[in-house]
Amino acid sequence: MILDANQLAAVRQHNDEELRRGSRATHGYPARTILNLLHTIEALKQEKRKWKRLAQGRGKALAMIGEIAAGSAGGHEQGAAALDTTEGV
Repeated sequence: MILDANQLAAVRQHNDEELRRGSRATHGYPARTILNLLHTIEALKQEKRKWKRLAQGRGKALAMIGEIAAGSAGGHEQGAAALDTTEGV
């Protein structure tokens, strides 16, 4: 089952209420387990964003390399200078 942002927010809110109740919490999955799951989901989202940015940077670099190889970048020095700015991505 895939949860959207609203459903995750509802789970997070319900879990926070369970954590506030402490020992009077209802039966079911332990609130700490749910909290760990929510942290894992957030970490995965951040990793996905990081890899997406990296892939976009690589795509741009490959496009520049293709332009340099084809000679349409306006000269080797200009293309190489543009390529140096993407190394930190």
